[in-house]
Amino acid sequence: MNRRAALLLLCPLLLLPVSPVCANAHTNIIFILTDDQRFDTLGCMGNEIIQTPAIDQMAREGVVFDNMFCTTSICAVSRASFMTGQYARRHGINDFRTSYTPEQLEASFPMRLRAAGYRTGLIGKWGIGGELPADRYDYWRGFPGQGNYFPNGPKGESQHLEEILRNQALEFLEGCSTKQPFLLQLYHKAAHCQDNDPWPFQPDPKFNALYADLAIPLPPTSTEAYFERLPEFLKTSEARKRWHIRFENPELHQKSLRDYYRLIASLDETLGALRDKVKQMGMAENTVFIYTSDNGFYLGDRGLAGKWYIHEESIRLPLVIHHPQLTAQHGTRRDQVVLNIDIAPTIFEVAGQPIPEQVQGKSLLPLLRGETPEWRTEFLYEHLVPIKTIPQSEGLRTPDWKYVRYLNTTPPTEELFHLRQDPLEARNLAGLDEYQDVLQQMRANLEEKIEQAK
Repeated sequence: MNRRAALLLLCPLLLLPVSPVCANAHTNIIFILTDDQRFDTLGCMGNEIIQTPAIDQMAREGVVFDNMFCTTSICAVSRASFMTGQYARRHGINDFRTSYTPEQLEASFPMRLRAAGYRTGLIGKWGIGGELPADRYDYWRGFPGQGNYFPNGPKGESQHLEEILRNQALEFLEGCSTKQPFLLQLYHKAAHCQDNDPWPFQPDPKFNALYADLAIPLPPTSTEAYFERLPEFLKTSEARKRWHIRFENPELHQKSLRDYYRLIASLDETLGALRDKVKQMGMAENTVFIYTSDNGFYLGDRGLAGKWYIHEESIRLPLVIHHPQLTAQHGTRRDQVVLNIDIAPTIFEVAGQPIPEQVQGKSLLPLLRGETPEWRTEFLYEHLVPIKTIPQSEGLRTPDWKYVRYLNTTPPTEELFHLRQDPLEARNLAGLDEYQDVLQQMRANLEEKIEQAK
């Protein structure tokens, strides 16, 4: 066959459309981190009241992790664990002033991916002390502190922060190309309170009609009986002080619940907009979405507000991951215990990058592929942030047991709960003779976990 004849045969093939998979063989990653969103505030997590259609759709097309936890329930520390893949005892960020060391920042997933050729962007609440690393990203719209829901005008009248973040995320995507992989970290403020403000949860006004005629069910532990079971120092802690501001009476409790749910409506709207955008740009077949939160939140549970302590509502998070290539696993759920420190190694592996030795988490990619690797069944919880009104604590959670010791008393105040028999953590067994063997074993196991986390 001569050259001219060969070209004539190839011409029809050259006119065929190129599929997105062929045009964009690399993997893009959109990591969405919400703030103070507890595990049960999604339809796909069994909440029959809240409306989260976009996230629920992604759950049907991806994988839901039913047992996702943070290792420290406070914004700065948990966000550092997400970035480094490390427990707080290793990364050392235990307050709102400490910054990453140059070495820590260099080893984090956004810096490693940028060095590997990724276009990187960070939008929203940075959450860590020190100087903002604006020059370390290709697109930077991060802000220090917690930010304001209405940053540019009167509360409830000007543009809402979540709309601003959504528009910035879409702008970042519009600057992306199929010729270069991208990583987007979208770090929301929602559904965090506006601290020191008489209006704690401040949603976009366009959602004001949502849930307006509904009485949202209260958490089952939001009773005086559960409050009375707390150690005395928790009854006067910061979590109780904030309960008075947000949940003290039935009317206020309902308003706060409705507004909290409305903030999550903005999060859902943004996820839907981003998924639509990557489809329009022909990138859907190569873009992995990861949706989770930095920590849980007390919605009046046990007469408390905020987070910080080891109760399930404070440490358990939502996690939904959509990997478009792993179609055989779409619509499935995983019950393995996964942690915030697992997200960094997952992102490294999804991007085809080596996982740094100092990372303590485990990549979730085998679970996303439907494999059944040997996996953890228990984990260390640590909250060593030096805030006077928030008692420091450390504990261990296993499938059957939860053990915690509060370090603000001498000796430490201990609690032991049998999670299988007492999932709402109502009965502290630490002082009962028949559970002293279990208590001793949990103490020993906790010490071992602490040593491993250093």
